[in-house]
Amino acid sequence: MWLAAALGTAICFGVNNTLFKWGTTRGLSKVSIQFYFYLVAFLCLTIYGVVDGTWQLSLSALLLGGTAGILNANGNIQMSKAFERGPAGITSALIASNAIIPILASSMFFPDVITPLQWLGICLMISASIVVQYKPGAGKDVHYKSWLVHILLALVSIGLVAFLMKVASFYDIGFLALLSSFYLVGLVYLGAFIFFRGETIRLAELKVGGVVGLLSITGFFSYLFALEDGPASIIFPIISLNCLVVMMAGLILFKEKLQIYQVVVLLVALAGLVMVRM
Repeated sequence: MWLAAALGTAICFGVNNTLFKWGTTRGLSKVSIQFYFYLVAFLCLTIYGVVDGTWQLSLSALLLGGTAGILNANGNIQMSKAFERGPAGITSALIASNAIIPILASSMFFPDVITPLQWLGICLMISASIVVQYKPGAGKDVHYKSWLVHILLALVSIGLVAFLMKVASFYDIGFLALLSSFYLVGLVYLGAFIFFRGETIRLAELKVGGVVGLLSITGFFSYLFALEDGPASIIFPIISLNCLVVMMAGLILFKEKLQIYQVVVLLVALAGLVMVRM
């Protein structure tokens, strides 16, 4: 079941990332979409918890979930900015390399063992991430440089979220308390962002944010369920395969084209993802 849960998480996150990309093509505010996404998710969890009689928060849930919520919000904002400056397929594949962070961190703090084949997969992902960034004549391209910066910030933020999810599952923190804290603290963070930027409410952003929020709840519940029963060193790379969903959307919906060398290194990166899940 943990394998199916991990694949379900990958699909939910892939669809969400595609919606973020779509939002950038329509000029929607990435921060506002995030705010409504967190608001809808928090309200749904609160209503469910109150009706079920299980809604409560703890200090550990607030600390872990709140930190993860802020990191996730920042990671998604940075990812949206990266989508504005580069193709969806390559951007998503590079950010998917964030699996390296929780794999290495988990191997240091938790009993998961990384096999030689998995180490080879990690090396392939790192190498592919370096090569795929090459762009002839882009040395003075300001947008290209900022694209890489946003990718790096998104990669680190989302990678740390994955590790915090593993920490929460290891210490048996309740799913509902953890995710409620995740969305509550992230909501406050994004609300402050919107207040200081003076953004206004738009129906399109509310609609997109609502859909993303529902998919996020489903994805994170599946994520935590998978981490409870399965090995983190395999689950993290499987979830990183959400880049395949975005790559397909980039080719089909956004009519993006990949150069031959980019296709090759992307296949190498995907081969690395497959190796670390074996």
